[in-house]
Amino acid sequence: MKITQAFTFEAAHRLPNVPPTHRCHRMHGHSYRVELTLDGPVDPATGWVVDFFDVEAAFGPVLARLDHYCLNEVPGLENPTAEHIAVWIWEKTRPALPLLSSVKVFETPMSWAEYTGA
Repeated sequence: MKITQAFTFEAAHRLPNVPPTHRCHRMHGHSYRVELTLDGPVDPATGWVVDFFDVEAAFGPVLARLDHYCLNEVPGLENPTAEHIAVWIWEKTRPALPLLSSVKVFETPMSWAEYTGA
């Protein structure tokens, strides 16, 4: 069974490794959406794979480190592409959520990166 819980955060960033003429080279912001998907068996007693409150508690400190920050200033996110943000979230979250199977980071409703730990 797969379950997914979504979260949102607001943050600014710039992409330092694109040409100066690229619009993402300039500081700008996004309303990010993060989807954490967990994959595992349904516990027969609770009826859950994982309690959504436990997912929220595990991800809360990670989310707090991103929300309303300049992502370039977050250690490990000096080049904060959606791809790098997804990997960073995976690395910070998976120890507390061992059933984590994917992290999706949406920069816009129409563009996202998905990381599955591979």
